[in-house]
Amino acid sequence: MHVPDGFINAPVSAVTGVVAAGAVAVGLRGARRELDERTAPLAGLVAAFIFAVQMLNFPVAAGTSGHLLGGALAAILVGPYTGVLCISVVLLMQGVLFADGGLTALGVNVLVMGVVTVVVAYALFRGLLGLLPRTRRSVTAASFVAALVSVPAAACAFTLIYWIGGTTDIAIGKVFTAMVGVHTLIGIGEAVITGLTVGAVIAVRPDLVHGARGLTAPLKLRIDGELVDAPAARPAAAPATTRSPRALWATGLVTALVLAGFVSFYASSNPDGLEKVAADKGIDEKVEEHAAKDSPLADYGVKDVSDARISGGLAGVIGVGVTIAVGSGVFYVVARRRRTPGASDTTAAHDRETV
Repeated sequence: MHVPDGFINAPVSAVTGVVAAGAVAVGLRGARRELDERTAPLAGLVAAFIFAVQMLNFPVAAGTSGHLLGGALAAILVGPYTGVLCISVVLLMQGVLFADGGLTALGVNVLVMGVVTVVVAYALFRGLLGLLPRTRRSVTAASFVAALVSVPAAACAFTLIYWIGGTTDIAIGKVFTAMVGVHTLIGIGEAVITGLTVGAVIAVRPDLVHGARGLTAPLKLRIDGELVDAPAARPAAAPATTRSPRALWATGLVTALVLAGFVSFYASSNPDGLEKVAADKGIDEKVEEHAAKDSPLADYGVKDVSDARISGGLAGVIGVGVTIAVGSGVFYVVARRRRTPGASDTTAAHDRETV
């Protein structure tokens, strides 16, 4: 759903840019409470993983494909404030390096694909957890539903922005029906990817999933007809919260590199939901050439590399590397600026030792 230059007029693009910048500023401030020096590299990994999976367009209807937006996944794994920053980093890398998503439309893309998906998904996720049993399965199920709803919500947000500042005179009802219809189908794919990813991380390191913290209820035993807390089992190894996340980080990085460098070659070549609707309804009549069209990585290929498989694979690997480097750098700086009222020097030292 990357909006190119020319879909939205200059004044509305400017306003959305200001609003998006404000949202990123709020994200930077809020992420200080969500990140520490142990989890900051994982947030960078989440950004790189989302970049990689966004290269995997999957078919959703005749002549149409979809791809992960990632707002729900990022919010649940690393928190809503950090989630907005993750998506913003991905969109910035895609726009500047790969000519994907207009530069003047960057604010629109951050709002639609980052802020709206994160806010809608995380609010629904927390609401569902308040109704479901406090188990890991509930976290996975809530992740699935939240991701499913977040995609048509983003489609609604784009339609609203287009209604206010669209550059072509198209009946907004037709745009709304087409956008929500196709993106509801794309939402199913988003939900599957999000649910599987969250479930996989919870299975090995539930302590690193932001949305799963503090959800597991203590084990109960029934004694003489009364439920009592079971005695704590003596751990055979170090507690999860003191184990280094390096193994998970390495596994996630390898997975992202394989997806972007190899699996992406087999992704659907059909236009995504927005591209298809734009072509069918005439929204793309005034689309503008991308300012970064001459980038050596434009259109997810390495310039002067003739073999499509190698060109696309190298571009994907470079994209993952740059995204994880930029993202991890941003999140590390945010984590270093963290200020927790009442936190002792001992706690801060412990956090550094567990990186």
